[in-house]
Amino acid sequence: MLVPIRWIKDYTDVNVGVHEFVDRMVLSGSNLETVEYFGQGISGVVIGRIKKIERHPNADKLLVCQIDVGKGAPVQIVTGAANIFKGALVPVCLDGSHIPGPLHGQPKTEDGVTIHNGQLRGVDSFGMLCSCSELGFDDKVVPVVSKDGIWILPDEFEPGQDLVEAMGLDDAVVDFEITPNRPDCLSMIGMAREASATFGTPLRYPETQCKKVAPEKSEDYIKVTIARPDLCKRYCCRVIKDIKVEQSPWWLQRCLMYSGQRPINNIVDITNFVMLEYGQPMHAFDIRTVRGAHIIVDTAADGEKFATLDGTERTLTGSMLMIKDAEGSTAIAGIMGGLASEIEADTSMVLVESANFLGDSVRRTSKALTLRTEASGRFEKGIDPNLAKDACDRFCYLVEALGAGTVLTGDVDVYPNVEKPVVLNIRASRMNKLMGIEIPTEQMTSYLNALEIKTEVNGDIITVTPPTVRQDLLIEEDYVEEISRLYGYDKLPVRIPAHTTEARLTPMQELRNRTKDILTALGLDEIQTYSFVSPKASDKVRIPEDSYRRQFIKLINPLGEDTSVMRTMILPNALEVLSTNWSRNIPAAAVFELGNTFFNNGKGADGLPEEKDALCLAAYGDREDFYLMKGRVEELLTLIGVKGFEFVTESADPSFHPGRCADILKDGEKIGVLGQVHPEIAESYGIDRPVYAAELEFKRISQLVDTEKKYEPLPKYPAMVRDFALVVTEATKAGDLEKTIRNTAGGLLESVKLFDVYRGVPVPPGCKSLAFSLTYRSKDRTLTDAEVNDINTKVLAALRDSFNAVLREI
Repeated sequence: MLVPIRWIKDYTDVNVGVHEFVDRMVLSGSNLETVEYFGQGISGVVIGRIKKIERHPNADKLLVCQIDVGKGAPVQIVTGAANIFKGALVPVCLDGSHIPGPLHGQPKTEDGVTIHNGQLRGVDSFGMLCSCSELGFDDKVVPVVSKDGIWILPDEFEPGQDLVEAMGLDDAVVDFEITPNRPDCLSMIGMAREASATFGTPLRYPETQCKKVAPEKSEDYIKVTIARPDLCKRYCCRVIKDIKVEQSPWWLQRCLMYSGQRPINNIVDITNFVMLEYGQPMHAFDIRTVRGAHIIVDTAADGEKFATLDGTERTLTGSMLMIKDAEGSTAIAGIMGGLASEIEADTSMVLVESANFLGDSVRRTSKALTLRTEASGRFEKGIDPNLAKDACDRFCYLVEALGAGTVLTGDVDVYPNVEKPVVLNIRASRMNKLMGIEIPTEQMTSYLNALEIKTEVNGDIITVTPPTVRQDLLIEEDYVEEISRLYGYDKLPVRIPAHTTEARLTPMQELRNRTKDILTALGLDEIQTYSFVSPKASDKVRIPEDSYRRQFIKLINPLGEDTSVMRTMILPNALEVLSTNWSRNIPAAAVFELGNTFFNNGKGADGLPEEKDALCLAAYGDREDFYLMKGRVEELLTLIGVKGFEFVTESADPSFHPGRCADILKDGEKIGVLGQVHPEIAESYGIDRPVYAAELEFKRISQLVDTEKKYEPLPKYPAMVRDFALVVTEATKAGDLEKTIRNTAGGLLESVKLFDVYRGVPVPPGCKSLAFSLTYRSKDRTLTDAEVNDINTKVLAALRDSFNAVLREI
């Protein structure tokens, strides 16, 4: 919010320097962006009137002007500006004058520009005519009549006057950052209210009552219907006749220019002035364009075409709120008027609108049409509907004061549900407790009253009634902030909290850290990759079209196709990392990533997409093989407390080698997969050697972790070990044999271990030899050979019956 110091003094007395003003406003809660000073670097520039214009004898595009500068003979100046005319008042730089610059077509210099007499194409020029930009103004605020050349000044000054003094150009403009919860400060009155409370000076409201109005009534010319009161809280309008569209007086232009607005004409300038003054957007219609003399606030027809003031035709949807007349749309509510209702030079009667539209509706429409305006930005943040009538009356007062028209009697004001203040009881003791200081109740109420918050005190209770513009004052804590900032944040004591809170990790965070520590100890390096991936990554790892891993969440506005969806697995990311390392001649790499995956399956909270933790391990190198990767996974699951898991051969996973892949199961449920990455996939990533990987459902694994540790005393009795080698077919799985051994041996079996796999003579072709070591022990006695031999015999019999396994002869 740009706040010119000269303008804010119209509402409250600010009798301090700019630096002190800014410092105290910051300490009272206003956020400062910048301070810009105007009028500095301008000297020797006077106001002149063009008395005569002639063509340059030696140049078609140059003009020779005779300028009255208030004393002596007219000064001859040569210019190339095309917008000048006889009788125009213009800024004149005489010999030795200084301006900020830059000159037209030249780069800006830090020291500005000094003007000297010279010649242009053989004709003497005793100075220079200035444009707004050459005097330090931004191009976007240059008045319409002057945007293509020399600054044409309002006809209210005299030749010879010093430009800076006569026009009051020496001013400071403070740019305050307005937070979203304070839309009331997006106005000069709002900032004046803050300054009034900060400096303890009275607040003066602008005059709104017209001194003389026409006998005709506004309601005789216009009717208003709000068809969507849920989207339009209030619609107030007045009619003005005998409109005279002309250039605004300088005081009005100055306020607009210093506030970042371009002066256009008196009617448009007044609407912008009132918007900046009250924070209430205004709009003026040529009443000739309001067909049927009826304003209807309703949504657009789906697919409707509408041309806005900027000349662009836009396609509307049925959810967009419009200002309509009896035959169709005339404006997009709260955003921009229609091209057909624009005020023209021959406009004689206008309808001025001051309405209040729902911020969410304006925001949706603005976003859908990619059309943001000063008005839409204010409506989006929320505006007090009680401002509408005051702003409308202020507009009419200024029209009358400037002689720009005759205001009709009364207004048409449709206000279905009057906005009322949020009355609240706050506790003085609570205020002091939260601030950590002791402020008397009377002092608190004085701060609140300064902000126009009405107060009634009853013991410790203060009943507060804020003005409706303060839409942020809803709960007791909001008033703590108001009292604190006027008391002075710099005066609040700084104390270390009396109590400390021990920071603890959640069980899931501890498990994640534990997992990372274990994998790092196993020799893997942690990586972290983007969650945004290309959908083609699933093609590279050969995920079937109907797989749940293609349930992508698509980004609405991605940076590109490579980051257009959210990943459903980490394996492609890990392979990309390995590919990068391999391409840079790294002989071996082993990495892991513990991160999130995302599924558009509606299984998340409230039907949202599901987010699941996943863990991926990937490695290549001379020592890497299936069993090393299996050992890492086995070690990890054991150390984090997952018990009873098993590895089962898997040949159908398209991402892995069909003969070197295993599913990881827990009680029959798949919790991961590991194996050699399919050679064709490794080749597609540019890796021409075996790559091994594992991808685990870490979220599910975290639910299976059992971290309870039970004390087991050291055994008192000796163990007895029996080893045997069995010949079985190649198709027989060692895991199935181990299950049978455990189920048959019973409680005396302490452990079983496969310690050898042999193929060759004397083992028959198509068979293999599996050697197991069985350890038996009793907790309460010493076992006898007879007992152990009897159990071992039963085990061998069960293996023979189930798998046709026979003892291998040595």
